Amino acid sequence: MAPRLEAEYGLEIEIISKPKAEYDSDEYFALDLPFAPAIRVGEKLVTEGNDIAEEKLEAVIKEQLGL
Repeated sequence: MAPRLEAEYGLEIEIISKPKAEYDSDEYFALDLPFAPAIRVGEKLVTEGNDIAEEKLEAVIKEQLGL
């Protein structure tokens, strides 16, 4: 999904993947990052702690781009 959306909308997508144990660590919580899995578009946190349908993510991207 990410490569297609990146190409279609000219986006820069950063994917961060770590072992589950790292997301459950005190060090991760100290960073004040969203619960994984999470998706942020610009400054907007779109989903935290669960997945998202591709259509909903694409709608948020279009909204951010003013399309």
